[in-house]
Amino acid sequence: MNELRPLGPGGPEVAHLALGTMTFGAETEESQAHRQLDMFVESGGNLIDTADVYSNGESEMIIGRWLANRSPTDDIVIATKGRFKPPAGSPGASRRSMVQSVEDSLERLGIDHVDVYFVHGWDQETPVEETLDTLSTLVREGKIKHLGWSNTTGWQLQRIITTARLGGFATPIVFQPQYNLLDRHVEWEVLPCCLEEGLGVTPWSPLGGGWLTGKYQRDTAPTGTTRLGEDPARGVEAYDTRNTERTWGILDVAQRIADNHARPVAHVALAWLATRPGVSSILLGARTVGQLESNLGAADLVLTESELDELTEVTAPGLPPYPYGMVEDFCDVPYWRTLSTR
Repeated sequence: MNELRPLGPGGPEVAHLALGTMTFGAETEESQAHRQLDMFVESGGNLIDTADVYSNGESEMIIGRWLANRSPTDDIVIATKGRFKPPAGSPGASRRSMVQSVEDSLERLGIDHVDVYFVHGWDQETPVEETLDTLSTLVREGKIKHLGWSNTTGWQLQRIITTARLGGFATPIVFQPQYNLLDRHVEWEVLPCCLEEGLGVTPWSPLGGGWLTGKYQRDTAPTGTTRLGEDPARGVEAYDTRNTERTWGILDVAQRIADNHARPVAHVALAWLATRPGVSSILLGARTVGQLESNLGAADLVLTESELDELTEVTAPGLPPYPYGMVEDFCDVPYWRTLSTR
């Protein structure tokens, strides 16, 4: 399918397109989910990403039943997450919550260890030392191979890493943020932290919740069986939030480049993201087998340097004048260039 990349220091090698399974058990019923899993692995993919809160645990159970019919499973890298309200137990990253979340996820998945366990977000109520100590114990017990984190600010991620190293705890090797052509704000602090510390990056929402597929239209609210058709106010990709001239300008450029390659615009968005510094594997989420098949087709698209530069320039998120603007002045290059040359 595509070349293998290391998932952070000491982590497994993974294909640069991964399978996100948030739709499993919700928009995608089990037989279709299993068809997606089969197609993904047959195409050369190996990283499957889920979470205990996806469909209230059903996503993990669907994957578990699929894994039970595979032999061997050593070529599959399984990642799951805990922190938010799980099907049983309590939310948060406390010792009690983490132990219960990991044990429950392993039971639903039908495996004795998870390759990568992500803490799904920052927990202001629990000392990070407690979370890291708990997860380190689970690593020593063989229930977790590697740690990851998701959805934090830059200072929070740096505190996690520094605390882990100074305290002798297991250290995260990978971070999972939202990252796409429409939202590059992780480049202000989070991505530089990942690059400085050598963490792999596995972006979620690489197509901006469907915006970067070209299926939405100017000033016409989506309807029907799409994410925004069913819920126009859905999270960070809400129609009223992203229905801006900036969004449509980005889509115009991406569509023109896509037309030059006779490809869907989604392929351009994925191909650009695959070139970003630190990105190890991009999470593809799909409702249908057809959607997944189409997105997997992006694996062999190579954009020219001029196309990459045009996309990067038109999607630049802008900078607050201080300190970022001053740093840009010191370096005499655009701020995003300081990421590309690290």
